[in-house]
Amino acid sequence: MDFSLAWQKLNQIGHDLMLALPNIVFGLVVFVGFMLLARGVRALVQRVTRSKNNNHNLSVLLSRLAYVAMLVLGVLVTVTIILPGFTPASLVSALGVGGIAIGFAFKDIFQNFLAGILLLLTEPFKIGDQIKYQDFEGTVEDIQTRATAIKTYDGRRVIIPNAELFTNAVTVNTAYDKRRLQYDVGIGYGDDIARARELMLEAMRETAGVLQDPAPDALVMDLAESSVNIRARWWVDPPRQADVLDAQDKVLEAIKNKLSENGIDLPFPTRQILFHDQTEATDGNRRQQREGWPAGQGDVPPARAEVARPSSSQPGEPTA
Repeated sequence: MDFSLAWQKLNQIGHDLMLALPNIVFGLVVFVGFMLLARGVRALVQRVTRSKNNNHNLSVLLSRLAYVAMLVLGVLVTVTIILPGFTPASLVSALGVGGIAIGFAFKDIFQNFLAGILLLLTEPFKIGDQIKYQDFEGTVEDIQTRATAIKTYDGRRVIIPNAELFTNAVTVNTAYDKRRLQYDVGIGYGDDIARARELMLEAMRETAGVLQDPAPDALVMDLAESSVNIRARWWVDPPRQADVLDAQDKVLEAIKNKLSENGIDLPFPTRQILFHDQTEATDGNRRQQREGWPAGQGDVPPARAEVARPSSSQPGEPTA
C-alpha cells in the first residue's frame, strides 16, 4: 500500500502549521491582553458611573456591556491575526446565512439577555433587596444578564431566569422603608371585645420595634365557630425578614401575656361528637332523647320501633 500521498498531506499540514505558529502565539497573546483590558475597562466604567449617579444596577449593566464589547473586539482581532484572510465582512455574511437557525437555537438565551438588560435599566429591585417569586423567597445576590441569583432565608441559592422575573409578578419585600404585619387572635364569646381590643393595642405599643406612626390597630374580623377573631396590625422598620420575625415573636408574646393576665379567654376549637344507636327501642322517641338536644313537647312522632310494630302486637312481643 502506498502511503506517499498521505505523507505528503501530513507534511503539508505540518509545514502550514509551523508557518502559522507565530501568528497563533501572537494572536493568543493579543487575546490575553484584550481580556486584561476588558477587566480594566469594566472597573473604570463601574467607578465612573457610580460616582455620577446612585443607580447601582445601571452601573453594573454598563460595566458588563463594556466588558463584553472589549472581549468581542479581542476575538475579532485575534481571529484576524491567526487567519489573515478573515475579515469582519466574511463574519457578517456567514452569520447572515445561519442567522435564522442561530436565532431559534438561542431564543431563550437572547430573551433572558434582553430581560436582564431591562431589569437592570428599570430597576424594579436591586442587589440586596428581599424578593418573593412563586415559591422562592430570599435576598438578591446578583443580577446577571441571563439570570438573577437569590439567597433563600435557609441558606440556599436559587437561579431564576430573567425572562420569568420580567414577565411575572414579583413581590419586593424591601421596596419601602416600612412594612405592616398582622395576626388574628381569637377571644371567647363571653369576653368584652372593647376591653380585649384595648389590651391588644396596649401590648403592641409597649413592644420594642413596633412603630407608633403609623399606629397599630385591632379590628374585629370574624365571628368564628369557637371564638371572636380580632386582627392585630402593626408596622415595623426596617422590613427585612429577620426584623419581621423578631417583631412578630415579641408582639404575639406580649398580646398573649396581656390578655391572659387580664382574664381574657383564648379559646381553642372544640367539637362535640354524638353517637346515635338506631337499634334502641327508644330510637326516634323525642321524649327520651339522649343526644344533647331538648325533648319535644306535646304531640311528637312515636319511636321508630312503635311505627314498625303491628297494631295487634303487644309491647315486648316479637313481630313477624
